[in-house]
Amino acid sequence: QVQLVESGGGLVQPGGSLSLSCAASGRIFSIYAMGWYRQRPGKQRELVATVSSGATTNYSDSVKGRFTISRDNAKNTVYLQMDSLSPEDTAVYYCNIRGYSDYGGGFNSWGQGTQVTVSS
Repeated sequence: QVQLVESGGGLVQPGGSLSLSCAASGRIFSIYAMGWYRQRPGKQRELVATVSSGATTNYSDSVKGRFTISRDNAKNTVYLQMDSLSPEDTAVYYCNIRGYSDYGGGFNSWGQGTQVTVSS
């Protein structure tokens, strides 16, 4: 069983920055994909950014150039640096980590979600 703990988020003014982190713990053998998703009010959950085990990154068009995803393999942690935030970025942000457990099965775990509110 793999658990994810998110931290960061909160209230920020338009144009400001926030940083999120998500640490995985438990029976982890390897991690091949890490990502961030968000669910804006009244909308479905959507992809924000992903980073592969080879550090290849992928961003949604709405955040490209403003958000940066990174990972620390030694700490089983994924980060999301969010700059130039706008009210449209207001959402609950969820991390997602996929890999293999040390007992041989795969896992696909989600964080508990953290609220990001961009407002003046």
